[in-house]
Amino acid sequence: MVPDLKLVENLVEIITREVLIALVESEEKTQSAEESLCKLECADGVCVKTCFDQTGRVVSAGADRLSSTLGAIPQDLNLAGMIDHTLLKPDATPDQIAQLCYEARKYAFASVCINPAWVPLCAELLKGTPVKVCTVIGFPLGATAPEVKAFETTNAIDRGATEIDMVINIGALKARDLELAAKDIRGVVLAAHARNILVKVIIETALLTDEEKVIACLLAKEAGADFVKTSTGFSGGGATVDDIALMRRVVGPEMGVKASGGVRTYEDAESLIQAGATRIGASAGVKIIQGPGGGSSAKTAEQTAMPKSY
Repeated sequence: MVPDLKLVENLVEIITREVLIALVESEEKTQSAEESLCKLECADGVCVKTCFDQTGRVVSAGADRLSSTLGAIPQDLNLAGMIDHTLLKPDATPDQIAQLCYEARKYAFASVCINPAWVPLCAELLKGTPVKVCTVIGFPLGATAPEVKAFETTNAIDRGATEIDMVINIGALKARDLELAAKDIRGVVLAAHARNILVKVIIETALLTDEEKVIACLLAKEAGADFVKTSTGFSGGGATVDDIALMRRVVGPEMGVKASGGVRTYEDAESLIQAGATRIGASAGVKIIQGPGGGSSAKTAEQTAMPKSY
């Protein structure tokens, strides 16, 4: 395929400009952090923290929804409604997936997030409820062809998926093949948005430099994605406060930012939300749901049997 030189030229121009702006804003934010004024506003169970510098410019924003793995009864039902209930382990069984859906229905979680094979089961078990069915595309490596990811997206939606988390072509990004990386994202976005399904783009921050994180976020934003997400949880690293703050500055306040991987406590989740995350994925979701100092006795999906009456 002959590269679209005009597209590549435009992408390079956009990314170069935005990288410079993001880096400058990062330095300014660091210098003025202690002098900034923050306010917390809550409505209908959703809280947003917004910070302003001395001239009134917004320097950080946002909190919206959380995601986690299976848990016990949440202490705060408003928090439960902010959670994407997640089980992406390759050895997950039908009983564990059914338990995931059972808990999502019982506690009114925002969604379940599962591998594509489980989409029909979850769609059936969650029929008639407001709980969304989120699945992953090109997961966890992101190394499949753009056409395959687009097909996988359409197939998942046909089978009942109502949210899509896709993994970028990490190698293309690192090789600066921005045309391929952009095409990869855009194909999934077009396939999903044609059916009014939102898209989260996983950039796998553990494998990227700060400059590459900025470029990845900009590519996702330019492609029309709804969220950028830190990690798959399969590459040896997860979300950090610095990464979330950087991603939030790059995409601005209108785009979602999902932090996933390495979140162990309610306090971890809170710090990521304050940095700008609007969703959080965590393997320690049980503890997080229970709030500060959450108990350790609750069982996970792998340990809990689905109620026979379900």
